[in-house]
Amino acid sequence: MLAKRIIPCLDVRNNRVVKGVQFENIKDVQSPVELARFYNDEGADELVFYDITASYEGRGLFKDALYTVAGKNFIPLTVGGGINSLDDFERVLGCGADKVSVNSGAIRDPSLIERAAKRYGNQCVVLSMDVKRVDGVFRIFSHGGRETTEFEACEWAYRGQESGAGELVVNSIDTDGVKKGFDLEMLAQISKKITIPIIASGGAGNIEDFITLFKTLPQVDAGLAASIFHYKQVSIKELKMKLRENGIDIRI
Repeated sequence: MLAKRIIPCLDVRNNRVVKGVQFENIKDVQSPVELARFYNDEGADELVFYDITASYEGRGLFKDALYTVAGKNFIPLTVGGGINSLDDFERVLGCGADKVSVNSGAIRDPSLIERAAKRYGNQCVVLSMDVKRVDGVFRIFSHGGRETTEFEACEWAYRGQESGAGELVVNSIDTDGVKKGFDLEMLAQISKKITIPIIASGGAGNIEDFITLFKTLPQVDAGLAASIFHYKQVSIKELKMKLRENGIDIRI
């Protein structure tokens, strides 16, 4: 089994990193360039850059901050937000991204996953899912968690995999920013349906949450978090040491 990955997430709005709770009460954090440099030095395995309002506002992703982040970053960079076409893939990869994350664009046009995978390779296409419980069903939401869809999370994940997505980011709206642990129930159900790598997102509050995630669900490949890293409540270096002490394979 491959080593687990620790991935900070930069949610960007107006060229600034921001963070909220359950996709609301968004607050300014810092410059994405400064944070990217910090995480590069901290030993993060990868970095995710989301333009969180691009889909909702119906515009293209910010390029200025992305160019600078990619130019100063030496770890793999996944970029998403406003990805609706192959031209968007081309533009983001041209800015220096290693992988492209698609969410609302794939909901609008599911063929986008297959077309992108054929052109750029499965390893380049990341399907990102914002999931929330609705009447006991894990439902997919679009446009930054603002709009519900007809898609059930497990079936949508499987459909994405079969269409050619090489990786899956599963973000729980229910646990996002709450810091009470990852949504293990949701992740367990989705992991039974697919075989591509899963990145768990939403809910991390301390080191123990990552240990619990990887020990409970060894099929999950990576843990993604934002505020606990941004506000230095958890050090990535310390987190990795604790994971290794608990028998979890991790790059130091």
